[in-house]
Amino acid sequence: MTNIVLASNNKKKIAELQTLLAKISEGLVNVQSLRDIGFTDDIIEDGTTFEENSLIKAGTPAKLGHIGIADDSGLAVDFLNGAPGIYSARYSGEGATDETNRAKLLCELDGIPAEQRTAHFVCTAALVLPENSGFTIPEEWRISPELSAASGIPQERAMVVRGECPGRILTEEHGEGGFGYDSLFYYEDYQQTFAEISGEDKNKVSHRGNAMREFTRRLAVIFSK
Repeated sequence: MTNIVLASNNKKKIAELQTLLAKISEGLVNVQSLRDIGFTDDIIEDGTTFEENSLIKAGTPAKLGHIGIADDSGLAVDFLNGAPGIYSARYSGEGATDETNRAKLLCELDGIPAEQRTAHFVCTAALVLPENSGFTIPEEWRISPELSAASGIPQERAMVVRGECPGRILTEEHGEGGFGYDSLFYYEDYQQTFAEISGEDKNKVSHRGNAMREFTRRLAVIFSK
């Protein structure tokens, strides 16, 4: 069994990702957390894109000799030119919380009509192999030369998968489930916000679900060899 380290300290995100990884985690890989390998420091996410930040996080355990996986995700609002984007978790500044971030978003969109409140959630999932891992990433899945240069990670040791989900930002919150911006993100096909639907239904259509389904498919190929 192969050990892989999920580079996140967000308990809700870890639980969601572990659910999505369950299809391959039994018998093929064992999913560990950063704490399991004794890493308790903060990871500085100073990339300029979701892809770069997911590689930074996944690259942290890889530098310590572990296979690293990580995701980076956020909300991109069209009227705000893609904001909050990679700053979604800290949109309202120092000490930001989900509540203060949602409040700022509502303020920024105050008075904006429904047809101009379109948005999409984005998730990128990254795998970074340590040196001499014994595994190989197929050439067609490897990161681009540009991402390799920006991250400092050789192309043959990393891959990134991107998933998106379209929606619209409401003028008030609906639902008590989910986290982040879920209570403001209205998904047209369900006619509900992400905070109103079940976790199972959310995973079927969400940015993270879309990214992780393809990501886990690729992991199964890589780690079964």
